[in-house]
Amino acid sequence: MNIKEVKVEGLSRELQVNVPANDLVAKLDARIEEVKGEVQLKGFRPGKVPAAHVRKTFGNQLMGEIIQQTVNETSQQMLSDRQERPAMQPEIKLVGEVDEVIAGSADLVYDISFEIIPAIELTDFAKLKLSKPVVEVGDAQVTEALDRLGSSRKEFKARGKAAKSKEGDQVKIDFLGRVDGVAFDGGEAQGFDLELGSGQFIPGFEDQLIGKKAGDKVDVKVTFPEEYGNEELSGKDAVFEVTVHEVSAPQDAEINEEFAKSLGMESLDSLKDAMRDQIAKDYGEMSRGHLKKDLLDALSENHDFELPPSMVELEFSQIWHQFEHELENNNKKIEDLDESEDDLRTEYRAIAERRVRTGLVLAEVGANNEIEVTQEELNQGLMQRVQQFPGQEQQVFEYFQQNPEAMAQLRAPIFEEKVVDFICELADVSERSVTLEELMTEPGSDEQDKPKKAAAKKAPAKKPAAKKAPAKKPAAKTAAAKKAPAKKPAAKTTAAKKPAAKKPAAAKKPAAKKPAAKKAPAKKPAAKK
Repeated sequence: MNIKEVKVEGLSRELQVNVPANDLVAKLDARIEEVKGEVQLKGFRPGKVPAAHVRKTFGNQLMGEIIQQTVNETSQQMLSDRQERPAMQPEIKLVGEVDEVIAGSADLVYDISFEIIPAIELTDFAKLKLSKPVVEVGDAQVTEALDRLGSSRKEFKARGKAAKSKEGDQVKIDFLGRVDGVAFDGGEAQGFDLELGSGQFIPGFEDQLIGKKAGDKVDVKVTFPEEYGNEELSGKDAVFEVTVHEVSAPQDAEINEEFAKSLGMESLDSLKDAMRDQIAKDYGEMSRGHLKKDLLDALSENHDFELPPSMVELEFSQIWHQFEHELENNNKKIEDLDESEDDLRTEYRAIAERRVRTGLVLAEVGANNEIEVTQEELNQGLMQRVQQFPGQEQQVFEYFQQNPEAMAQLRAPIFEEKVVDFICELADVSERSVTLEELMTEPGSDEQDKPKKAAAKKAPAKKPAAKKAPAKKPAAKTAAAKKAPAKKPAAKTTAAKKPAAKKPAAAKKPAAKKPAAKKAPAKKPAAKK
């Protein structure tokens, strides 16, 4: 194997590798000797096919396999000999006529181009001074949490027969819906409990029941949305004959021993202890988020080295894609913002550079200190992910088991957290008391460390499940996961788009989509939105 440097500038490398034809022919001869005993051809006894006949019949196929194998082996050997780590998957292009190489009459020549990861001189982590904000969990926080819990488990108590309903009340109703005077399937129910203002039914339905009292009968006139799941009802005007039987007012659950036992706790004190532990855990996670942000800032500030342009460009593209997606979700355009597109691109490219720099530093720390993710840790991460899809655990589990790239996505954040823990153990970490408001502030929200100009809308709060559905609405499926590109051999002829180094979780990427196992929401009544 002969190697010629075509271009060596900064982190960019362009080389040409030449493998003599004689070496390929020798490999082909050896391969033919290996397989001739296994080849079965008509007219020959098993194991007695002449090598010349094997060459004539299978020579081109075997040589093609040898060429691919040789490209992989020589490119990896070349990188090892040069002690260079490619930042991205190398791009390889064969030179000359492939047919002549396969025929054994021409040398195998290919160009390989890549960018390398620079040498990184790590700072002395013992000199890093980091700040960890903390908030003590007091009785007031526990009481507030219990009040929220009681409010979330509210009950309804019947009001007087003359009491008129208002938003937030629950009404017990009978209803029968008609379109063009004809009752439709699923448009009828008796004794249905509907919380006014919950948004369970299509727009306008609940509003027309506000101000009604027990015994009232009302014709509720509504129009089904154009995007309604039932095409036969989409966009149609409907009239619901509604009878109100009872109006009930919401009441928060009383926090007492009985309430605690209804939640499976032994006593109210044990419930308070559990709430205190959970609050402390939540505060701890927020505190760690700020500490990690502080650490990543320090790593970026204390390390200065040339960044592989391809890695920066890939990271910037992901950030910009997220930004455009959030704009679209908010029905906005770049022109609606207070910064020009050029300024935004400059800002986000700086963010991309920071992420790549900190990612490379974390990867270097992990490699130098032999920090690895154990199989047990990976299994725990997998179980946590599987539990996010109730009822479809087996499908999601199989998805990850069958997709190495998906498992790699699980491994990356676990590896990162272990590296962060390692550095924090060496650094000088001090605690500082802060207010709860300060702790709840998103780490870095006052700095330019992630797209902020078009924040995605928050998902609407989940509505209480209806007791009885007047009609079924087709379940909407969530989008399937976007598969990460599979890992490729170092010398494959196509350039991959996956960075070699792991990136810090604190530098957020566009949200990953869910695995192919799709989760359908609960079916809603026909009168729902």
